[in-house]
Amino acid sequence: MADIGTDTHAGGKRASTKAANRRAILTAARRVFALIGYEATTVRDIIRETDLASGTFYNYFKSKEEVFQAIAEDSTQRFRAHLSDVRARTTSLEDYIEHAFRAYFSFIAHENEEAIKAGAPHLALMGVRVDTPEMLAVAEEIRADLELALSGGAAAGLDLEYLTAAAIGIAREMGDYMLQRRPVDVEGATRFASSLVLAGSKAMVRR
Repeated sequence: MADIGTDTHAGGKRASTKAANRRAILTAARRVFALIGYEATTVRDIIRETDLASGTFYNYFKSKEEVFQAIAEDSTQRFRAHLSDVRARTTSLEDYIEHAFRAYFSFIAHENEEAIKAGAPHLALMGVRVDTPEMLAVAEEIRADLELALSGGAAAGLDLEYLTAAAIGIAREMGDYMLQRRPVDVEGATRFASSLVLAGSKAMVRR
């Protein structure tokens, strides 16, 4: 009869190894994408940055495109936790806009900190992708947050779809430029972005 405790331990070890291997591949890919750029990167380049055999890589990913997708999904999932914190501690549109922008700019600055310090010519992820299911879910969360923040207020008549798209678009574009500046100015980007969105919202309400 098999030892259940031994089987459980072996299963746990296999799961731990699989998680470590996947994490090693994603970490290596981030480094290579940052150093030579996504387009120039090959699967062989990523494998060389790990201690894994090529066969092990293909147990997890079929291509560099899948690796990049995984990095984007992982980043988006982790950013959602920050957005949840913003939601929990803000009670007005002004607070939500400012804290949400700060959360995003701080997040991508931290995500790309290693590449920036290394002087890498290409950043691993300039923000997060907008075309993944995870990011679409984030957009819907932001729309719902804005709807709640606007309910019953003077700005209740604003077009939520436009406002959500504008906030996400500004965050995305400004974030890319912010990461290229030295030093990376999270607070400056936050002030500019939040002022722009709030001033535009107020102007639309007055029309």
